Amino acid sequence: FFTAKRGGIMPDVRQPQQKRSIETKNKILSAAYELFSEAGYYNVNTKEIAERAGVSTGIIYGYFNNKKDILLDVIDIYLKKIFAPIKEMTDDLTYPVDFTALIKYVLSETIRTHRANEQIHQVLHSLSGTDKDVEEKFLTLEENITVNLAEKLSEIGYKTESLREKIHFAMNVVQFYAHECVYDKHTYINYEAMEKIVADCLIGLFK
Repeated sequence: FFTAKRGGIMPDVRQPQQKRSIETKNKILSAAYELFSEAGYYNVNTKEIAERAGVSTGIIYGYFNNKKDILLDVIDIYLKKIFAPIKEMTDDLTYPVDFTALIKYVLSETIRTHRANEQIHQVLHSLSGTDKDVEEKFLTLEENITVNLAEKLSEIGYKTESLREKIHFAMNVVQFYAHECVYDKHTYINYEAMEKIVADCLIGLFK
């Protein structure tokens, strides 16, 4: 049983079905998430991940072909954590949309999740500039959020021109502000004042 895997022929890895197998895979991913956060991707090997997870290196290769496969699953976990508030917000939208409350909520939750995942964020975003698979994960997420939110707003009766473009622009502004607050931390910037500027800009965009 073999399949093509990222440019080569690799043995199939098991897709866990049993509760115990799922738990084992999750332990491996949790260990990798912690280690990548602490030391970076390139400074961690599968032996260290196995030790942190409490399994043998051989067990890891029963679930993953290599460290890169582990990384890609770790990215999925990270992205779910970061964008869970936006998904919840999208699911609960009703018309008329209170964009003032909505945008303030998105700003505060985006900052909160970025702070909670500060170390892994820096590791993964540094990789996105050099690794096409990592970059694709982030680009795909941006597309999915933009399209799904646009569809939801249209579905509940909200109408405006260039809706997808406005959403995509807003996402980038929110990310920029979160990065400023959590990672850049410029001493000459009043971030409370900046948050009001960002919120007013985005509220005006959708009203």
